[in-house]
Order: sequence, then structure tokens, then C-alpha cells
Amino acid sequence: MRVLSGIQSSGEPHVGNYFGMMKPALDFQGKGEVFLFIANYHALTTVQNAEQLRKKTLDTALDFLACGLDPQKTVIYRQSDVPEVHELAWLLSIVTPMGLLERCHSYKDKIARGIPSNHGLFAYPVLMAADILAGQADVVPVGQDQKQHVEVTRDIAIKFNNQFGETFKIPAPLIKEEVAVVPGIDGQKMSKSYNNTIEIFTSQNELRKTVMRIVTDSKTVADKKDPDKCNVFALYKLFAPPDKCAQAADRYRNGGIGYGEVKKELAELIWQYFAQARARREQLQADPSGVERILREGAEKARQVIQTTLKKARIAVGLE
Repeated sequence: MRVLSGIQSSGEPHVGNYFGMMKPALDFQGKGEVFLFIANYHALTTVQNAEQLRKKTLDTALDFLACGLDPQKTVIYRQSDVPEVHELAWLLSIVTPMGLLERCHSYKDKIARGIPSNHGLFAYPVLMAADILAGQADVVPVGQDQKQHVEVTRDIAIKFNNQFGETFKIPAPLIKEEVAVVPGIDGQKMSKSYNNTIEIFTSQNELRKTVMRIVTDSKTVADKKDPDKCNVFALYKLFAPPDKCAQAADRYRNGGIGYGEVKKELAELIWQYFAQARARREQLQADPSGVERILREGAEKARQVIQTTLKKARIAVGLE
């Protein structure tokens, strides 16, 4: 079984990235063949400063390696180091209906939030489909907000296979329902686009400040509260052990716990949870050439598979 996923190099990694995509992908290590790419072409839809993009791309590799990615078990590579994906994206675009792209929630949501409309943003799902299908992935770990893009990928692959013959595997999305949508500090899904994230590798002081800004209702310490409707508790459950979650939930329902108390404990839980990752990241940061080597070697491994896929697609459409 081949597992494939990617992450944009467009900002600092946050808790939503970690539980929605990073951790599920890392959990597959040793259980199957794992491909992980850093989507720096996708990032160009929002990051259009060359130096910034280069830095964020390397930082994303550092983040994954720090969080436990083992290059002996996972093929990690930069999207831009695998040019075959772009040719494949064009071959897929000839069977992709405009209506399919027009229905994509992510595009409509970003336009509604004032992000300028351009072809890259609109055609994003086709390039994402090429990323996935090029690697002939069986499973794609994604957050709930990216599920539609995997469904679009499946639709495109089926259309291509029907038109030109069996060429691509039909991938399946993998979503852990308990963390399908991680709330941001404003209660919406946690997203860099919404500026509501809790960063993994921020300072302890900044982490506390961010957590204390999580939106809650106006109930007092004595008031009974519903933990299932609380943004703070939704995040607390991701980090606290089951017994502490049960105790906190009882105090919510019976009254006697304030949001400020839970926020302070949550900030400490997050800080401790990523302690080892922070230490590993500092070590890796001291050897950027080693990280570059890992990415280059990963691209070479990925291209062995992806070049085979592209050749098959080229033959299917009549280019060879």
C-alpha cells in the first residue's frame, strides 16, 4: 500500500496541520510505502517572494523531520524537484470539466475572503490530482477541508481511465474523524488563510498568548458548560490523556471550572507535547546541507515511480 500526502510551504506549521495531515502520515511509517511532498508550487498561489518561499520550503522539511519523519521509511521530496508532475497536470486538465473546478469549496471560500482570483488558484485541484496520481497512491491522509480535493482527484482519474484506458489507481482519502476539523482560535477550522492558528514551533510566551485568545462564550466559572461546544475543550482533547479529559468534562458539566484555567493547562500541554520535536529541529537546523541531501535523495526515489506513471499516461494519450 502506498500512502501519499503533501503540505504547502506557505507558513509555520500549526496544530491543525499536525493532527489533520502530519501525524496521520507519520503514523503510516513502517506500515506501508509513504510518499510526502512539500508543495512549493501550490504555495506560489499565496507566497510570491522568492527568498521567503525558499526559506519556508526548507523550514517545512525541518518541521516534518523534527516531528518524527524517518527518511529511511518515508520518501520526502520537494514538488519542484519532480517536473514530471506538471506535464501530467496538463494531460489531466484535458479531461477535467470546468464545472468540477467551479464547485470546489476551497476556491470559492478563498475568493470570498478576498484572495485574488487567478488561474493557479482555480486550477489548484488539477495540480493536486497530478501530485497524487503521479505517485499511484492508494491512500491520501487529509484534513476534512481537503477531502473534496481527493474526491476531485478520483473523478479526474476515472474520467482519464475511461477515456484512455486504465492508467491510474483510484486513491481513497483517509480522515481521522475525531480530528477531521481542528478548530482555530476563532472557532473556524484552523487555517493559515484565516490567521487563526496555533503554531507548533513558536516560543512558549507566544504560545500562551495565542491560546489565551481562543474564543469562548461568556459563562462564568460557576456556570455549567457543554464541553462538546467549547473550542478550548476541542483542542484540549487532542493533547490531554483520557482521564484528564474525563475530569475536565465533568467539571464543565457540573460547573466549577473557568475557561482561563483550561487555556493555561492547554498551553502547557501543547508546549510539552512538542518538546522533543523542538529539540530535534534545533539539531537539524544546524545542518541545512543534510536536509537538502534528504530532499534530493527523496526526489530521485519519487521520480522513479512518477516517470513510469507519466510514460504510461503519454502512451495512453498518443504522445509516444
